[in-house]
Amino acid sequence: MTPFLSDDFLLQSSTARTLYHAHAAPQPIIDYHCHLPPDQIAQNRQFENITQIWLYGDHYKWRAMRANGVNEHFITGDASDWEKFEKWAETVPYTVRNPLYHWTHLELRRYFGITELLNKDSARRIYEQCNALLQTPEYSVQGLLTKMNVKVVCTTDDPADALNFHQDIAGQGFATQILPTFRPDKAMTPEAADYPAYLQKLGQAAGVEIRSYADLLTALRQRHDFFASLGGRLSDHGLEQIYAADYTETEVAAIFDKAQADQELSPAEIEKFKSAMLVELAIMDWEKGWTQQFHLGALRNNNARALRQLGPDTGWDSIGDFSQAQALSRFLDRLDNQDKLAKTILYNLNPADNDVFATMIGDFQDGSVAGKMQFGSGWWFLDQKDGMEKQLNALSNMGLLSRFVGMLTDSRSFLSFPRHEYFRRILCNLLGRDVENGELPAEELPWLGELVERICYGNASEYFGFEPAAVPVSTGELVGS
Repeated sequence: MTPFLSDDFLLQSSTARTLYHAHAAPQPIIDYHCHLPPDQIAQNRQFENITQIWLYGDHYKWRAMRANGVNEHFITGDASDWEKFEKWAETVPYTVRNPLYHWTHLELRRYFGITELLNKDSARRIYEQCNALLQTPEYSVQGLLTKMNVKVVCTTDDPADALNFHQDIAGQGFATQILPTFRPDKAMTPEAADYPAYLQKLGQAAGVEIRSYADLLTALRQRHDFFASLGGRLSDHGLEQIYAADYTETEVAAIFDKAQADQELSPAEIEKFKSAMLVELAIMDWEKGWTQQFHLGALRNNNARALRQLGPDTGWDSIGDFSQAQALSRFLDRLDNQDKLAKTILYNLNPADNDVFATMIGDFQDGSVAGKMQFGSGWWFLDQKDGMEKQLNALSNMGLLSRFVGMLTDSRSFLSFPRHEYFRRILCNLLGRDVENGELPAEELPWLGELVERICYGNASEYFGFEPAAVPVSTGELVGS
């Protein structure tokens, strides 16, 4: 019987073990899409306890606790931090075969050196051991990023955000680069009740009075420039699906005027507006040599009662079954016909779309950049073993795995970086299995080792144009360091 979470966890062959330990494990981390709060990095926050750093804001854990019959009082309510941790500890044994079971114990080991399984009986011991370590300087936010060998973090930021915390971090000389990512979703929602208020906020940030569609584009371009001045080089869009309706500039300007006047818009008008905005924003990215990211397919806020009580991003979203291919093709083709298609990463949430996305990127590779069009890593409900394997297999079958830019956390937690390890072990196991099965030549092992290094770090560094400051190589073990 193989021990749980051994050094060779998920590595089922000698070739897989060689690829992981010699090539994948030592690579630094580029986390090019996450939701870490930049204010906590700037302030180098020291968390009081494990609940605050581990359970606050983690809707993965919240969903599991709800499914286990835990009352909301102990999840997002006003129960004490100890009570919330205790309820999570009681839930953990019931998460077997959910990635949370692996992630939970990987995080306890990699950050705190705890090999004991988390459950009701061990909860108090583990809680106190973690809390004691969290009071030490090495367990500040910046200390955790450094010890996990994170070279670049790209946060997710609204165009109206001041980015003052990014400026503070840049002035601190922190070795890990913390860069903003342009997320203009709110600027694309003319149907939202608070859209006029958002336009006022955006205009104030840009120093532009937004009274017309042209003013809106001016404000967004000004903010886009400001993000770039602070090292930003990625945008991101969280959409159900791509919008690619036909429109004229006159139509879009009139739709904007209606939205600003708080008049009701038809579905066709909303689609035209979003379609126009996507093109304009994509051209901004192309002009600067940025990478545009599209996270597609989430059906959000399904539980209206919970949304009213707790707000968005609290664990009530699911996989959607939107039609993706036709609009995505029209959008990319519209940009390609203008020779203004930026580097692009497509993420899907519905695994039924794996082959659609994996083949779609091949339609718009133009030879200008290796891997210009990317099929993004397993995202959200797919960032588990089965989801990652399916994404890697689809990309391998339809495109070039060798040019893949690798994993990200998409997380709000500073303890989530073992997800990169999880991905790396899965990647090495797949390649190792192919060698052991005679599907790849054993004599190419040195090349496969280089390939693993590129997928884990090198491809992303080159693709995004990062030139990170030197960070000491670490094994990822914090205890005793």
